[in-house]
Amino acid sequence: MSVKIRLQRHGRKGKPFFWVVAADSRSKRDGKSLEKLGTYNPNTNPATIELDIDASVKWLQNGAQPTDTARAILSYKGALLKNHLAGGVKKGALTEEQAEAKFQAWLDEKNAKVSKKEAGLAKAEEEAKAKLLDAEKEINENRKAAAEEAENEAIKAEADAKAAAEAAAKAEEAVEDAGPQTIDEAAEEASKEEK
Repeated sequence: MSVKIRLQRHGRKGKPFFWVVAADSRSKRDGKSLEKLGTYNPNTNPATIELDIDASVKWLQNGAQPTDTARAILSYKGALLKNHLAGGVKKGALTEEQAEAKFQAWLDEKNAKVSKKEAGLAKAEEEAKAKLLDAEKEINENRKAAAEEAENEAIKAEADAKAAAEAAAKAEEAVEDAGPQTIDEAAEEASKEEK
């Protein structure tokens, strides 16, 4: 029986979630597996990968062949490197302590890269939020200015209408105060006032 290390799809439509499993190569993709080695969630940024490295190395040493995607995941988490170092220990090129020190140094470097990427993504997200907030503030200020301008115009129009009403009322009062006059008498009075 040939064993493959491959992905088994779970999750819902549009939101895949994978198990990394060791399975018989003849079994269905989502069928029976021999052992669950970890999980892979591509929906997060960066992708979330949890892997049992020791179990993966055990299967690799027993001849399990990873698929291309599974190989990339195993390489990313360091299972292939640990398998390579274990082969060096078997041959006598390295001691167990040296192999463990090399693997730990590689893990520390990898974790530093991942944390740097996460920090960069968080910073980019904060900058995007700040830009959106600034744009929203500018839009609100423009709306306020437009509303104030419209309000000032309405007040001015109301004052103009009030002044016109007052002028009409004064003119009407003047006509009432003058009393009943004919047009000729009013014209005569106006000419006397001019002289």
